[in-house]
Amino acid sequence: MWTSIVCYLVCALQVSAAVTAQESDSKYWIENGKRMLEKKAKLQLRTNTAKNVIIFLGDGMSLTTLTAARIYKGQLQNTTGESEHLSFEQFPFTGISKTYCVNSQVADSACSATAYLCGVKTNKGTIGVTSNVLLGDCPASVIKEHRVTSIMQWAQWAGKATGIVTTTRVTNASPAGGYAQAAHREWESDKDMIKVSGGQTNLTDCEDIARQLITKDPGRNFKVIMGGGRDNFMKQGLNSTGKRQDEDLILNWKNDKKTRFGDKVAKYITTREELKTTDMSKTDFVLGLFHRSHMDYRLKSNFETQPSLQEMTRNAIQLLQKEPNGYVLFVEGGLIDKAHHKTWARIALDETLEFSKAVSDAVALTSEDDTLIVVTSDHAHTMTMAGYPKRNENILGLTNSISTDNMTYTTLSYAIGPKKSFINDTTCHRLNVTKEDLKQIDFEYPSLVDRQSDTHGGDDVMVFARGPMSHLFTGNYEQNQIALGMAMAAGISTNPPTSSTSTSNVVRLQFAGQTILIISMLISLMRIVKCI
Repeated sequence: MWTSIVCYLVCALQVSAAVTAQESDSKYWIENGKRMLEKKAKLQLRTNTAKNVIIFLGDGMSLTTLTAARIYKGQLQNTTGESEHLSFEQFPFTGISKTYCVNSQVADSACSATAYLCGVKTNKGTIGVTSNVLLGDCPASVIKEHRVTSIMQWAQWAGKATGIVTTTRVTNASPAGGYAQAAHREWESDKDMIKVSGGQTNLTDCEDIARQLITKDPGRNFKVIMGGGRDNFMKQGLNSTGKRQDEDLILNWKNDKKTRFGDKVAKYITTREELKTTDMSKTDFVLGLFHRSHMDYRLKSNFETQPSLQEMTRNAIQLLQKEPNGYVLFVEGGLIDKAHHKTWARIALDETLEFSKAVSDAVALTSEDDTLIVVTSDHAHTMTMAGYPKRNENILGLTNSISTDNMTYTTLSYAIGPKKSFINDTTCHRLNVTKEDLKQIDFEYPSLVDRQSDTHGGDDVMVFARGPMSHLFTGNYEQNQIALGMAMAAGISTNPPTSSTSTSNVVRLQFAGQTILIISMLISLMRIVKCI
């Protein structure tokens, strides 16, 4: 252990000395600044229509998370992380999104998903419905006027392929915003509906989120579904970990694809090896459920059995990129949020780096000329970075500054969380963090307010964009504008088709019309020749 500590200190000193020598010269800052400004001055707006759209959602990825993660990234590489960049921080256009719900200053992942995927702000805890629907109000949620559609539905109306990838359950609030309408985000399975409502909800009128994904538009048409949450789709039984009381939705998915798309290849997979051996260029539909519930944090996962977000993203794009009309893909790094709730700062930062890797792969696999990539967060968290730590100080360590109680403190801490800063005794002494093992993967960082878990933060969140019409995502705006901006960039309507004619039929009609026109021209030409 001491060897690694000495190595870290030596490397840090070497980095610090090199950086100090470079940054002490004013020319470094002047030339670097001019170079970046010249690059921006030459930036051309891409005003063409986006064939493809990928929205990356870092759940709970606050601005402080971004800052701390880039420092963490640099320090893992023995460089000064303060000047590092996450992959998407180098996108040409950035903006700031307001995340509040209609009835809450601080958002949850359900109301925010409805905003950035459906273009409509709604109440906390509800998905795909307007604010006319209160939490748990099943009757109100089935009224047509109270339901809203997502960019996934709009894309399918326009003839595009769609898919979702997440490190949480695929029925969790964020991905559910792309396909479900529910008065309660916790109605993930039929068993959940009974439990949450105390048996009061009519399961005939309101369907659980997993069932909507498999049996309703737009979910049942998704070409890609990857993430966790397998138990929400499996039926209860002696040899099953499933929760469902009605049917096996995985079998339903298989039968549906066979019935509706008999000539297409549909694969259900549950392990990293199965994902690696699936030829996406020869596969049309994939249902990948890699965990019974949320997937494991990378720092706690079994690399042999569970794929990374990067691997799932890469495979999803490879499957979708052969679609002639393009696609819309939702990718969520959902475990950033889960780690923050536990005040596991190290894991939250590591999951942010995993998210950054997935974005980097998407950039490498797509063209900026035809693919719009938007990276954002649904809400913030209460993690703060403070205390005047020295340059290149371990972001996960102590500030080495002394407070008025003659004790030091961590650079990162939370406003609310399970590990309060003050010891519960008559003297009200603060927790002495020098006696804590900060190198634990799941070390709980101190918090001011004692609560079972950290709450979300109400801060605005960042939006990063590249590709066609990416300049639409600059400035400070309401979160629902993100969905509408993506639709505008892709040239797709938020309204359903005006007739029952499918896109393919429209194409056939257009082709037929052109054929008739050509035949008419030929007949006219023959008449002219005959006259001559």
